[in-house]
Amino acid sequence: MTVKDKVIAIIAEQAVLEPSDISEDQTLEDLGIDSLGLVEAIFAIEEAFDIQVPFNANEPEKSGFDISSVRSIIGEVEALVKAQA
Repeated sequence: MTVKDKVIAIIAEQAVLEPSDISEDQTLEDLGIDSLGLVEAIFAIEEAFDIQVPFNANEPEKSGFDISSVRSIIGEVEALVKAQA
């Protein structure tokens, strides 16, 4: 399973959707994922990839981790995985 597929599966689980229902252009808000769902998704991503996501729940815009769309989350996770290798 690729990074993209795994991230989409995690997001789909939080949104209670099938991975095939997720578009990379969608935002977490589009998918009905609230702040608690976001935190749970971040924890699941960290666990799945054994990475540490730089995330500040109080100020996500200052975290350096772009959560503006599914595509941006995939890109951020791919970068963290690559940096760890």
